[in-house]
Amino acid sequence: MHSCFGIIPARYASTRFPGKPLADIGGRPMFWHVYERARRSPLSGVTLATDDARIAEAAKALNVPFVMTRPDHPCGTDRVYEAATKLGLPDDAVVVNIQGDEPLLDPLLLVELTAPFGEENVEVATPAAVISAERAASPNQVKVVTDVRGNALYFSRSPIPFPRDDAVKHATEYLGHIGLYAFRMRTLRRFVTLPQSPLEQLEKLEQLRLIENGIPIRVVRTARHVPGVDTPEDLERIRQVFALKAEPRDI
Repeated sequence: MHSCFGIIPARYASTRFPGKPLADIGGRPMFWHVYERARRSPLSGVTLATDDARIAEAAKALNVPFVMTRPDHPCGTDRVYEAATKLGLPDDAVVVNIQGDEPLLDPLLLVELTAPFGEENVEVATPAAVISAERAASPNQVKVVTDVRGNALYFSRSPIPFPRDDAVKHATEYLGHIGLYAFRMRTLRRFVTLPQSPLEQLEKLEQLRLIENGIPIRVVRTARHVPGVDTPEDLERIRQVFALKAEPRDI
């Protein structure tokens, strides 16, 4: 098994929620909770990648390893690649892009996510969980369908698959994508050199760039719920979970 390294992109500027990585949860910034959970996994190391001095100062004060990155990256994956390059990670290393807005991250999910890299032909992996038809109807919940090997055929904001016959609607299984990615370093390097693809631009889903360029994505099925923080309202729900010491499934 190759070495696996976690990188948490933490950008201060955000259209919907500026300063989100520094949002207070139980007396600690959000990124600290993500880091603490990630480092409980067997990853060889976990590093914060930020473009903002305020986040860097907070990380330094809390002894969280970090690297400074450019402020003009188009997406978090580009920031992860810059950080991985600065860390000098080798081509065969597995780089895990850990979303910085998931303070209830289950460390065992990172174990599941990196397990497929025991196969030499796996280049990219991402998790998904079975969701309800009601949740699948939301364009904010990305869906994925896979082939018989477990590789992604397509990701969409639309409900996929679409049951044409009413008789099978109740039996249709929907897989909701969870926004974590693991790349071999060589594949991550290739990804950031590719231009945005047509389907990626249409659906606003960067993982479609991989599929459109013939790079397979292994989808790891999981039962681990990972609620993220996209809005201040989400943050309040997460704070309640921490206050009650509840489980992620309770929100």
